[in-house]
Amino acid sequence: MTFPIVSDPVETLQTALAGIYEQAVENAVEFRGELTLYIKPEYVTQICKALRDHPELRFDLIADLTAVDHLREMRDGEPRFHVVYHLFSTITKKRIRLKAPVWENKPEIDSVTPVWCGANWHERECFDMFGIVFKGHPDLRRILMPDDWEGHPLRKDYPVNDQEVYEYIDKQLADE
Repeated sequence: MTFPIVSDPVETLQTALAGIYEQAVENAVEFRGELTLYIKPEYVTQICKALRDHPELRFDLIADLTAVDHLREMRDGEPRFHVVYHLFSTITKKRIRLKAPVWENKPEIDSVTPVWCGANWHERECFDMFGIVFKGHPDLRRILMPDDWEGHPLRKDYPVNDQEVYEYIDKQLADE
C-alpha cells in the first residue's frame, strides 16, 4: 500500500510555512514520490507546529525520529549528523520527511515533544544511540542502554572491536 505525498508539495508547504519557508527550508527534494525538506535546526519546532496545524496538511503523527551519522562522507564545515523526522497525516494519509543538520562539536537540537508527545521516546533513543541532545526534552536519559554505558553505539566511530562483555544481569542481581 502506498500513500501519496502532499499535492503540489512545495507550493502547499510554502503556503503553510508562509513567512518562515524562505528562512527555514534550505532545500526540498522529491525522489520516488517522497518529499524531503532540509531545514535549519533552529526552526525545527516552528516548522513542525506549522505542519501539524495547517488545515491542508495536518501532520498529526510523528511516525519516527532518528539520526544519520555522516562521519565518513562529511567534509570540513559540514554537519556530522542529520536528525530525521518522518511525519504522517492520519487525516490526509500523506507523508513527509524532515532533515535537520546537527554538528559534532555541539550535537543538540530543540525537542519536538511539545508538538507531538509521541516524540518523547524517539528522542530518548536518538540521544542514547547517537548522543544528540534534545533541548527542552522532559526526561532525556538513556532508554536502551544501561545508565552506566559509555559511548553511543550507533556513531560510526564507536569502537566495536575489543569490547568487554557487559554483565548487566549480574550487576542487576547484585544490586537487588
